Amino acid sequence: MKTILDGRPGLKKVIDNTAEVAGYLWQNGWAERNGGNITVNITEWVDDEMKALPAISEVEQIGMQLPFLKGCYFFCKGTGKRMRDLARWPMENGSVIRIQDDCSSYVIIADSPVAPTSELPSHLSIHNRLIEKGSNYKATVHTHPIELIAMSHSKAFLGKDVLSDILWSMIPETKAFCPLGLGIVPYELSGSVKIADATQRELEEYDVVLWEKRGVFAKGLDVMDAFDQIDVLSKSAKIYINAKCMGFEPEGMTQEQMKELSDVFHLPR
Repeated sequence: MKTILDGRPGLKKVIDNTAEVAGYLWQNGWAERNGGNITVNITEWVDDEMKALPAISEVEQIGMQLPFLKGCYFFCKGTGKRMRDLARWPMENGSVIRIQDDCSSYVIIADSPVAPTSELPSHLSIHNRLIEKGSNYKATVHTHPIELIAMSHSKAFLGKDVLSDILWSMIPETKAFCPLGLGIVPYELSGSVKIADATQRELEEYDVVLWEKRGVFAKGLDVMDAFDQIDVLSKSAKIYINAKCMGFEPEGMTQEQMKELSDVFHLPR
């Protein structure tokens, strides 16, 4: 069956990578049922033929004005769709949307009229801000890492940079590969403008934020970059929790050791 990916190797690679990450999220146990979302800005891969494609859906409202997304295109996981299915059949469990000229609505153009994630306002507001800043980041990922969510159930971990310092200190690679640390968004209702606004504020300072009792939201240069940052933070959370289960408080790297690491590898924090 013909798809929008035929004859577009660049776009196909982006969708294949998205499917690969969807598989990793499922395999890690971070994507129960239809949990989690992925949205990727694919505008650079859109040719004139794609721009001429008619809508295959009604015009849908986003619920906010996003002026920097005018004419942009995104691949989005479908609402109610499972990551394990997105991994196998990405174009049947996701869709390509085009932002309308009013910058507050979208239409689906391919391959099937699969409604995008219910968290679309959060994702698109982040993409709008990234373009406004001239950022090269193109992907956003929301998923449910078990250990990180468990830690968010303790208020002791939810102060500014408390978790960042703990997770960085567990293994040097975490600070090296997630050098901005982990922001915190207090609990808000799924899909709300409040959680979109709070997430955007935190992502001014961090690449990954923890939604209290909900999951993690990350931005990245591409979908694999966003996944990698969540992955290293999750590994550190596992180390911390495993040490606690063994009956002791993990020592962690000292502040001096972490500063040395930052200096040697020219890390921002």
